[in-house]
Amino acid sequence: MSGTSTRYNFLIIFFVALGSFTYGFNSAISGSVLGLSSFLNYFDISTTGPGATKSNRIIGANNGLFAGGGIIGCFLVPTLLDKCGRRLAIQITTVVCIVSAVLQVASVHVAMLLIGRFINGIGIGMIDVAVPIYQSEISPARVRGRMVGSHGFLVVCGYAMAGWVGYGCFFITNPALQWRLCLAIQILAPLLLLIGSPWMPESPRWLCTKSRVSEARAVLQKLHPSGAADTDENSFAESELRQIRVQLEIENQTTTSHGWEEAFTKPSYRKRLFYGFFVQCVAQSTGVLVVNNYQILLYDGLGLRGSISLLLYACYNSLAAFMNWVNSLILDRFGRIRIMVVGLIGCSLSLCGFTAMVAEFVGTTNKIGNGFGVFFLYLFVFFYGGTMDASSYVYCAEIFPTSIRAQGVGFSVAGLFAMTLIYTQAAPTAFEQVGWKFYLVFIIIPWIGAFIFQKFLPETAGLSLEEIAVLFGDEGVHHDEPNLDVKVPSSPADKQSTDSNSNKQRSAVFEHDEVA
Repeated sequence: MSGTSTRYNFLIIFFVALGSFTYGFNSAISGSVLGLSSFLNYFDISTTGPGATKSNRIIGANNGLFAGGGIIGCFLVPTLLDKCGRRLAIQITTVVCIVSAVLQVASVHVAMLLIGRFINGIGIGMIDVAVPIYQSEISPARVRGRMVGSHGFLVVCGYAMAGWVGYGCFFITNPALQWRLCLAIQILAPLLLLIGSPWMPESPRWLCTKSRVSEARAVLQKLHPSGAADTDENSFAESELRQIRVQLEIENQTTTSHGWEEAFTKPSYRKRLFYGFFVQCVAQSTGVLVVNNYQILLYDGLGLRGSISLLLYACYNSLAAFMNWVNSLILDRFGRIRIMVVGLIGCSLSLCGFTAMVAEFVGTTNKIGNGFGVFFLYLFVFFYGGTMDASSYVYCAEIFPTSIRAQGVGFSVAGLFAMTLIYTQAAPTAFEQVGWKFYLVFIIIPWIGAFIFQKFLPETAGLSLEEIAVLFGDEGVHHDEPNLDVKVPSSPADKQSTDSNSNKQRSAVFEHDEVA
C-alpha cells in the first residue's frame, strides 16, 4: 500500500482513540447523571422550585471546573509530549483520568465530586491534545483526514455511550449503584489504553527530534511499507524519513528558540496559533456543548421527562457518532475548510429553528411544537457531527510543525475548553434570566466564523505535515520529489539564497544517513 496505510496503521490509530473515547464519555457523563433522580437526591440538587438557584450554581461549577481543568491540561501536556515522548505522555494522562474517575465514584459530598471533576478535566485536556498529535504524526498524507478524523468519531462515540449508560442506569433500582456505576464506567477506556500502550510505536517524528533515526526508520517501515526492500532508498518509508529530517533541519536553522517561546516568537507560528485557537473557539460557539450538557434539562422544558429524555439524549449522541464517521470519510475528498463552512451555516440555521420552537412552545403541551423542537436539535447535530467535530481536530493537529506541534495543538484545544468554560458556566444563569435568547449567541457567531474560515484559512487536505509549512510562508519540502527540493514562496533573491542553504542541509542529512 504505497504511500497510503496498512491495517497495522489503522489498528494503532483506533486503539489510541480509546483516549478520544475517554474525552467524549467523561465530558458527556455529567449530562446523563443529571437525568438520574438518585444523583439529584443524593447531592440535594433541584432544577425547579426554591432550590433551583443553588442547584444551578452547583451544576455550573461541575461543568466550569471540568472545563477549567481542561485548560490547565492543555498547557501541561506539551512539556510531557516533548520531553517524555508521545507514548509515555499518553500513559501518564490515562493514569490521571483513572484516578479522577475513582474520586468521583467514591464521592460522599458535593465538594469531593467537584474536585474529582476538576482533576478529570485536567486529564481530559491532556488526552484531547495528545491523541490527535500522535495520530497525525503516524498517518500518511493521503488518508490523514480519515485517520485523525477517528479522534472526533471516537469522541462522539463516547458521548453516545454516556447517553446509553445513563439510559440503562435509569432502570437500576439501587439508588447508590445507579449513579455510581454511571460514573465508574469512566475508568474502562483509559484503563484499556494504559494496559495496551506498551505495544504502541513511538511517533517517528518525535524520534527524529531526539536523533533516534534508526528507531524512526523501523517505525515508518512498519507503518507505511511500500513493498520495496527495507534498504531501498526509494521506498516510501525512507523517502518519508528523509522529508521529516530535512524539514527538521530547516526549522532548526530558522529559529533560535524552542517550545512556547518559539511558538510565539515566529510570525508564521503565531498565525498558526491564532488559526488553531480560532477554529476551536468557533466550533464551540455553535453551542454544541451547551446543547449537549443541558440537553436533559431542555427536554424537561419541552415536557419530555424520565426515561424518554434519557433515550432521546442517547439517540442524539448516537447520530452524532455516525455523522462523525461520515465526516472522517469525506475530509480527504472535499477538504477541511469547505466542510467546516457548510457545517457552521447548517448549525446556525438548525439552532434558529430550535430557538423558535423553544420560544413558542416551551412549557406547553403542544406535541407538534415540541416534536419540531426535538427535530431541530437532531438536525443541529447532523450538521455539527458531519462537518465540525472531526474536521476541527484534524485541522488543528496538522497545521503546526513538529517542533511546536505539542504547544500548538495544546493552545488550540485550550480555546475549546475556554469557550466551554464561558458558555457552560453562564448557561444556567442565562437560561434562568433570558431563556431562549441565550441561543442567539450561537446563531450569530458561526456566520462570522464561516466568513473568516472561507476568507483566510488555507486548505491542508492531501499535503504532508512538512508540505503544509509552505501555506504559512515557511520553507517546506515536497514528498513526491526525489531530491526533496525546498519550496519557498518568496522573492527570487531570497529563493536563491535559501536553495543554497537547503542544499547544504540536505547534504548533511544524507551524509549522516550514509554513516548510519
